[in-house]
Amino acid sequence: MKKNGILNAELSGALATLGHTDLLLVVDAGFPIPRDAHRIDLAIAENLPDLRTVLGLIADELVVEGVVRADDVVSNNPRLDDWLGDRFAGAEFSTRTHADMLGAVAAQAKVIVRTGAFEPWGNIGLVCGVDVPRWFGGDGVVAPDYYADRL
Repeated sequence: MKKNGILNAELSGALATLGHTDLLLVVDAGFPIPRDAHRIDLAIAENLPDLRTVLGLIADELVVEGVVRADDVVSNNPRLDDWLGDRFAGAEFSTRTHADMLGAVAAQAKVIVRTGAFEPWGNIGLVCGVDVPRWFGGDGVVAPDYYADRL
C-alpha cells in the first residue's frame, strides 16, 4: 500500500505524466469540463473534497511555476487569492477572464481535476515547472538567466 501522498490511482498516475509547461486544472463542482478532456472526478458532495485540500495535495507532488486564475478571483474572492499566493509563493501568477478559464484554458489543460468545491471562481490552473537546483545545480552547468534566481 502507498505510504503517503495522493492515494487516488487515477490522479496519482495523471500527475506522473505531466512535464515542464503542462497545464493541470483543478476546478469546482460546476465547471463545464470539455467532453474530450482527461477528466478526473473527485467530487463526492458539496465541498468534498474542497478546492484547497486538492490543490495542496497536488502542490506537494508537483513543481509549479505558474498559477492561472480568473481575474474575478483577485477582485471578488480575495481570500482564495491570498491563499494561492501563500501556497504557491515563488510561482508566476496570471489572470484570464472567467470565459477564457471555461473555454481556452480548459481546452489547453492536459488534465482537469473536478473537486466538490462550491467556491466562486474556484478554477485554478497549475503550470508545471522543473526543480531548477536539481536540473541546473550540477558542476559545469550554466543555468540560463531566467532560472538564475531560483538556484
